[in-house]
Amino acid sequence: MIIRTKEEREGVIEAGKRLGIILESLAGEVVAGVSTDHLENVARELIEAGGDMPAFLDYTPEGADRPYPAALCVSINEEVVHGIPNEDPVTLEEGDIVSLDLGLIHKGFVMDSAITVPVGRTDKRAYDLMHATEGSLRLAIKEARVGNRIGDISYATGKAFEGTGFSVVKVLGGHGVGNKVHEEPFIANDGYAGTGPEIVEGMVLAIEPIATEGKGKVEVISDGYTYVTRDGSRAAHFEHTILVTDSDPLILTRRPSERA
Repeated sequence: MIIRTKEEREGVIEAGKRLGIILESLAGEVVAGVSTDHLENVARELIEAGGDMPAFLDYTPEGADRPYPAALCVSINEEVVHGIPNEDPVTLEEGDIVSLDLGLIHKGFVMDSAITVPVGRTDKRAYDLMHATEGSLRLAIKEARVGNRIGDISYATGKAFEGTGFSVVKVLGGHGVGNKVHEEPFIANDGYAGTGPEIVEGMVLAIEPIATEGKGKVEVISDGYTYVTRDGSRAAHFEHTILVTDSDPLILTRRPSERA
């Protein structure tokens, strides 16, 4: 999506603000003893309370055999992305790390954001993994500037993990968003600076670093959606939707705690 009018700009800003608020509320629900289907139900209630629609529910990505059956993706520990919360619900346990990935449609504008949080207290390596992944997101967003190229975002994402002991998942990445959940361009989580499509003012991009404790190799399980690490190592996932402006990128899905 390319934002060209004042009305479109106001629309994506409001949509992103709503998603950020909901995602932070969901993070507050992540405690030991809570089931993944509870998180799904809360996500739907919060979206519908604002008069909006879940973007993921019944969405069929390219290559999928069936529509996605939930509004929320909940991925626990070795689950990387797209964990289905309501088909075979799991109860969260102290020390787990949980990725919450949510999409929202407000007045036709689609937003996408993700956060990884611990269940209670976890171990230092898990905190370090989450910190490194969120830090990679911050660095990648800085490259979403007019005149740069998509490869600059990819390069910054992958470069951020050098020396951390963690591995970026190279086969997954970000994407354009705004009119649909997934639009061009694909934003790889590693790549070469100065390559790929040119970044222009008005682009709406979902940038989403994904990393693991292990080698970064992933596979899809039998449900057709959930990616897991091949080596059983834990994964973290952070994502913001941003708007490319004539100056700094505008983070549309910034959560209230990030604005403080």
